Amino acid sequence: MPQAKAAGAAAGPKPAALQPIDRGTLWDRAYAALREALLTGRYEPGHRILLRDIAAELGISLTPVRDAVNHLIAERILRRGTGGQGGGAVVPEVDAGQLRQLLIMRAELESRAAHEAAAHVTPADLETLRGLLADMKRLIDADGHQGYLDVHRRFHFHIYAMSGMDILEDAIETLWLRCGPVLNLVLPEYVPYLKRMDYHAEAVAALARGDADGAAHAIRCDILEAGRYIQALLDRAQA
Repeated sequence: MPQAKAAGAAAGPKPAALQPIDRGTLWDRAYAALREALLTGRYEPGHRILLRDIAAELGISLTPVRDAVNHLIAERILRRGTGGQGGGAVVPEVDAGQLRQLLIMRAELESRAAHEAAAHVTPADLETLRGLLADMKRLIDADGHQGYLDVHRRFHFHIYAMSGMDILEDAIETLWLRCGPVLNLVLPEYVPYLKRMDYHAEAVAALARGDADGAAHAIRCDILEAGRYIQALLDRAQA
């Protein structure tokens, strides 16, 4: 009898099956992490992105990292490295002519987003923007300017999110993905120029008074004035 009881116990209901791991979540994680790194200028033009290094940093396998990199290559944000898919990717070089095109497009789209944002700004938005503006002024003097580009991006995209135009915001982000590495490359030489201009503060002031044209003008000037300076740096470097 004891033996029969033991056998019956073994034949009981099976434990619940383990839930399969959602590979799509890992792909999204790798894709979002790489986009964030590019947006904040973590990688300079020409930097080689190795799949195994990214996988190790994120604590995931190579497959979702490879999927994310392939997607960025298809979007022309990255260029495929040597050795096929196993060779990872390279952050493309951007010459002065390409940068000029990117900045023209940025100036048109971002000034429009700032114009639309003026109709939706709230006191909470202004408080956030002023806080980010203060952080930028502090970080520009920090050793190596660590964190400046990240706060700079958050400042701009908070304004663009206020526009309520998500398709426009997506297009702007794609342009930033291609500009971010160049900004990282030239930031040390660009710092003195940043201290002489304050279009960011002008944009906040215009938004505070509901001046859509003023906000658009400040953002447009910020992009084009910076672009002229950066293009001059690139021209010298590529001469």
